[in-house]
Amino acid sequence: MQHVANTAQAQAWNGYEGDHWARNQARWDAVNEGFNRQILAAAALTEHDRILDVGCGSGCTTRLAAQQASSGEALGLDLSAPMLARARESARREGVGNVSFEQADAQVHAFAPDAYDVAISRFGVMFFADPVAAFVNIARALRPGGRLAFVCAGEAGANEWLQVLGELRDILPIGDFGAPGGPGMFSLADPDGTRALLSAAGFANVEVASAEVYGIWGRDAEDATGFLLGSGPARHLLGQVDDDTQEHARQKLTGILRAHESDGAVRLRTGAWLVTANRPS
Repeated sequence: MQHVANTAQAQAWNGYEGDHWARNQARWDAVNEGFNRQILAAAALTEHDRILDVGCGSGCTTRLAAQQASSGEALGLDLSAPMLARARESARREGVGNVSFEQADAQVHAFAPDAYDVAISRFGVMFFADPVAAFVNIARALRPGGRLAFVCAGEAGANEWLQVLGELRDILPIGDFGAPGGPGMFSLADPDGTRALLSAAGFANVEVASAEVYGIWGRDAEDATGFLLGSGPARHLLGQVDDDTQEHARQKLTGILRAHESDGAVRLRTGAWLVTANRPS
């Protein structure tokens, strides 16, 4: 991998977090699947498009975009070697030949200028060390008139999976989930701030629309509890308490999630922003 500006993210996504997401690729895709159609429709893909998928993870959206641009090509870019290995494996298994994947930091990667018609992302653009510099770099990679379409986290209160974890504050050392505009998951949660950021990076016609889906987090409450508490942030919290407290948290979360069981699955709402823009012609 070339130079990395987002060193903390590179460490996380090439450690436990990246391994967890790679091992649970199908489960994370089930959580976020409802956003795929919205992103691809907003990107207005054509048969011959050259597509850049930023923070592609295990490559679900990259492969879907490549299939729509059947005479074009798609590149998935991510920091995580474990997730990219799953992306390449899935592309081979599905026979998607017009897709490739590269381990790199989109904030500083030396893209060929004007190389892509469209850039997309499903929750992959919220963790840049310098968001303006990152989007300037992405804009430079797009041809004049090129399109940008991504989903990013909305405010914490719009996400049921965070709300249910928040109900464990009396058991686990859970702090605030983060303010809109601050570093981390909610860096783009303020729509006005996101419009200003993209404008500062050189994008035009910035639009921010609400997007909401119910994702599947497990077969039942016990399964969803294991999945939620196995993710990196929850695992970190559990590591700060003793075994009895961990078990108390598991039992309480399982009870909370029973209210979300229906038709053989636990479904939780994820609220996000669907953002579109273009590089001026």
